[in-house]
Amino acid sequence: MTEEKQVRPPAAHWKLRTRTLALGPRTLVMGIVNITPDSFSDGGLYLDPAAAIARSMQWLDEGADLIDLGAESTRPGSQAGSSSDAEVSADEEQARLLPVLEGVRKARPDAIVSVDTYKAATARAALAAGAEIINDVSGFSWDDDLATVCAEAGCGVVLMHTRGRPDEWSTQPQLAPDDLLKAISSGLHSSLDRAAAAGIAADSIVLDPGYGFGKHGAENFALLARQAELLALGRPLLAGLSRKSFLGQALAPLYGGKRAPVEARETASLAAMVAAVLNGASIVRVHQVRAAVEAALVVDAIRQPAGE
Repeated sequence: MTEEKQVRPPAAHWKLRTRTLALGPRTLVMGIVNITPDSFSDGGLYLDPAAAIARSMQWLDEGADLIDLGAESTRPGSQAGSSSDAEVSADEEQARLLPVLEGVRKARPDAIVSVDTYKAATARAALAAGAEIINDVSGFSWDDDLATVCAEAGCGVVLMHTRGRPDEWSTQPQLAPDDLLKAISSGLHSSLDRAAAAGIAADSIVLDPGYGFGKHGAENFALLARQAELLALGRPLLAGLSRKSFLGQALAPLYGGKRAPVEARETASLAAMVAAVLNGASIVRVHQVRAAVEAALVVDAIRQPAGE
């Protein structure tokens, strides 16, 4: 890849609840811990608080810069964000989440913990328990009170783009690359407007294009190829591609024409992660930390200007 095709994200600072992170000099790695019975990747493995805390410690020991705790699955077809009785309640979400968050904070007081939730009540409880970041897959569109909670806490936020809710994704129309990028840019711009209206400072915000969230298979590759265009929105980018379904589809020739199973997508996840960093991502969200840290060190060396 020639130098002019590499995208070095602009240096920025990300203001969190109690500290500030420098973004740009090197890629930051966010380790995923799913405290759920039904996540697409590892549902049920870390539902027990002790197992989730141990997984968090492993990720930190392997070099994760941030831990992202999630206690409700937003897998395709789930009822997340709906008013259905099948949706995980805020009380249940907090019952899963808070013992893990408290355990991580007790074991590693300096750890930077993000909480993956779109519910204002859960965000409020998590921030009170020491979370630094709220990672909202809905971009402040599923709970009208969440932006206010984040503004009052002065926390960092990740605002993701999604097309519809998980139980609507399969029916979303397919878009040409230009239309897809316009839709994502417009959606993220609306999220930024909601954040500003609530009083959230721009330097508290990171944007996530939302790979797999209402995008059909090939649309994700088109998005990855043109991800750097989203830097025009003025905020750093987080890319979460790990183990996503579209990577399994790309591997189908190796699996008799069928989508590769989740556990067989790690190499593809690393390849996509490297592409995301070379296309402007400052943070990557992953299921396997050590390999991602190693890959990030290499890709950061590639991006390093000569003489620095």
